[in-house]
Amino acid sequence: MAAKPNIFAIVGSDDGRVKEEALRLHRDLTGGNDDGFTHEMIDGTADNSEGAFQICRAVVEALQTMPFFGGEKVVWLKNATFLIDDVTGRSERTLSGVESLKNCLEAGLGNGVTFLLSATGIDKRRAFWKYLEKNAQVKVFDKIDTSREGWQEEVADLVEKKAKDLGLRFEGEALELFVMLAGEATRQIGNELEKIDLYLGPDRREVTVDDVRRMVPLSRAGVVFEIGNSLQHGDAARALELIDQQLERGENAIGLMRASIIPTVRNLFMAKVLAEKRLPTRNYKDFAAALDRLPEVERLWLPQKKGGGVNVYPLFLSLRGAEAFTMEGLRGAMESALRADRSLVTTGLDHRLVLHRLVAEVTSGTRKRR
Repeated sequence: MAAKPNIFAIVGSDDGRVKEEALRLHRDLTGGNDDGFTHEMIDGTADNSEGAFQICRAVVEALQTMPFFGGEKVVWLKNATFLIDDVTGRSERTLSGVESLKNCLEAGLGNGVTFLLSATGIDKRRAFWKYLEKNAQVKVFDKIDTSREGWQEEVADLVEKKAKDLGLRFEGEALELFVMLAGEATRQIGNELEKIDLYLGPDRREVTVDDVRRMVPLSRAGVVFEIGNSLQHGDAARALELIDQQLERGENAIGLMRASIIPTVRNLFMAKVLAEKRLPTRNYKDFAAALDRLPEVERLWLPQKKGGGVNVYPLFLSLRGAEAFTMEGLRGAMESALRADRSLVTTGLDHRLVLHRLVAEVTSGTRKRR
């Protein structure tokens, strides 16, 4: 069955993007003219199953009621919360209400009547979702999965697009830092960009690393990134400061080691090897393309994405940092990281002391210190 042009569904786990896209679509459908009489907007927030049932009934009534002054009518079920698999969503009363809404849509809407649904969660095993898939124009906006390799590239693309809309440009490493601090949620990204936009004012449009550090709060992911970033730049004092802060907050030393320090040292070493092959290192796309042209046997030892292919982004970020290290220094850093990891796991040595010593040994591998 061909998709009906008068049923629309905007769903997904990225609540910021869902709300943004649903509002944009609503404006398009209504022409931006909502006088409160022609169109109806029904809040989908349900506290319990009876509330969900009453919301569905209100939507059905709205769909079956022609506009008072004639013409077209848009009914928006906004931010529905009762379509997920939870206590309310599984309730017979809720399911009865949703079934009545599905029956109303199946019976066909009147001429000029359009139904718009927005929800940040929906159980895709239910008949209602299967009906929407077949009969509605559906758009899904899920959060970027940060457990997958290469998620930073997707977030960076999203940030650059939103920054461009605000007339902002990111300087050098500022974009990478922003990605790690702001995370993957569209709403959070938008909020942080707006803060930076207001902070810079109309006369300055380039975002620096200092601007990002000043305006974007340091999350756990941001701390992990900043520790690694400090190691790359040979800034032992900053790395030690962040490590101590995390340990005082109860963070696990082995977790810090394996989430930040080991990946940083590994990526620096790999980036150094790749740089010595004289690959282009200043432009991401050129670097990625050159990496793809290498023989497969030379790419198999590099970090891989779950979906296949080399995880290029972290290697590219490590290229500039690798320039400050000698190959001998990075080999020594790899050995130091191995010893430190074993010490944390198999000995009773003070964890803070082990990490401090490792930071000193890693940063001593820079050309400057040597």
